[in-house]
Amino acid sequence: MALESSILDQGTRVRVTQQVPQTNGVWSTTCEGRVLRYRQSQTGSWYAHAKDDRLWLDRLEIELDSGEITTLNLDHYTLIEDLSEPSETPAPRNPTELELDDRHRP
Repeated sequence: MALESSILDQGTRVRVTQQVPQTNGVWSTTCEGRVLRYRQSQTGSWYAHAKDDRLWLDRLEIELDSGEITTLNLDHYTLIEDLSEPSETPAPRNPTELELDDRHRP
């Protein structure tokens, strides 16, 4: 699930709703905050025919209103809403910027 959108640019205020389907209903949780970073990140799980034979997840790091920083694993049950004013949306980031997985940071 590759997401390419200005809603995920650093500094954008978002509301993220995540859902987990259950047999007799749905568990859901919502959080609001400012986007710090969006990236695809390698996991420790093995997955044949994927890059480096690993499972990669879409991850969104946000700073909540309380100042807490959280990392959300995004899937097809995730809804991301843009809460920022159009005039507040930051300029798009440099598309050549390389975002490294935390495991490969010095």
